[in-house]
Amino acid sequence: MLTKIFTSFGLNPADFKADPITAGYINQTYKLSGKQAYVLQRVNKNVFTRPELIAGNLRIASDYLSRHYSDYVFLSAVKTPAGQEMVYDEEGFPWRLFPFIENSITINKVDTEEEAYNAASGFAQLTANLSGCDATVFKPTIDRFHDLAWRYAQFETALIRATYERKQEAQEAIENCQHFSYLVTEYNELIASKKLQLRITHNDTKINNILFDAKTRKAICVIDLDTLMPGYFIYDVGDMVRTFVSPVDEEEKDLTKVQFREEIYTALVQGYLSQMGDKLNDTEKTLFPFAGMMMTYIMALRMLADFLNGNIYYQIKYPDHNLVRARNQLKLLSLLEKQT
Repeated sequence: MLTKIFTSFGLNPADFKADPITAGYINQTYKLSGKQAYVLQRVNKNVFTRPELIAGNLRIASDYLSRHYSDYVFLSAVKTPAGQEMVYDEEGFPWRLFPFIENSITINKVDTEEEAYNAASGFAQLTANLSGCDATVFKPTIDRFHDLAWRYAQFETALIRATYERKQEAQEAIENCQHFSYLVTEYNELIASKKLQLRITHNDTKINNILFDAKTRKAICVIDLDTLMPGYFIYDVGDMVRTFVSPVDEEEKDLTKVQFREEIYTALVQGYLSQMGDKLNDTEKTLFPFAGMMMTYIMALRMLADFLNGNIYYQIKYPDHNLVRARNQLKLLSLLEKQT
């Protein structure tokens, strides 16, 4: 299959070595090593049901940034000799090709305040640079992706449909999710207030979605832009809080290792404000604690709902993997609640 994809992009398969990049849950990604290096990725059409919207959003962003911020590094897709941005394989999955930036690295875990600051600044700079672009011309690549009310409704539906055995195994996690339902009310009231400005946000701000310079450890550019679309700043900030402040990620089974690192939290807030401080309104500047709780809660709901549904969305390595993830996120959520 890769041979056909290579040739579609005008590449000779014999000139490259393809090594899987396994950090993501959704797409299939390879680094192509040769005289010139690339990143080749298969988009999961079961998650991104209209992948052409991804290509359209990236094109709009790339065109705008090249006109207004010519020195800003933004990874645009490499086109085929026929001018296509994506190539479809025999199973209908789209593939796209990106240049590989030499002397760049990704990291999977935040260890220092500097990493937190630089990553938050990098994500914020993308939103800040796109602030003059009409958000309505971008299309949602996943509908209602971070809509907390909808995610809670999905959880309730999964709870109704779940087997007795799964509900028994997840009883404590279910009760914890129900306890935090007050966040849904707060979210609904916040959206209804119109005090949040709709912006172009990344919507998946894990630390490994930033490229760092291998020597200076400064942020080079944002990557994994499938979810670049209209959203609220609390989505990006919240996902950074969720994935930065604990020394362990959602895969950790030992919940005593889930902790709140205040110095990392402070650094990411300062990093974000360094680029977006003059663009956030007074209400938005008060919402950093809520953002972290909201996004952590969303992921707990999604992971628990997937477990209750029989593990049909996230890739798992063992039967209760999603339940472990949900418990992990609920522990972090309880720690974030204590900070408010």
